[in-house]
Amino acid sequence: MTSTSVATALTLYRSRTLTLEQAATIGGCSVAQLEASAEAFAPAAATRAADD
Repeated sequence: MTSTSVATALTLYRSRTLTLEQAATIGGCSVAQLEASAEAFAPAAATRAADD
């Protein structure tokens, strides 16, 4: 599991191209690991509020 493969998998999952399970397979990790990575890659709450 590299940061690049996880980032790519998350991008494809968020664009609804892949299911979470497929994205985990592509990223080379478990669904739980991908979910944890998704939280780490998520924008901060303050950033999201400022974008509204």
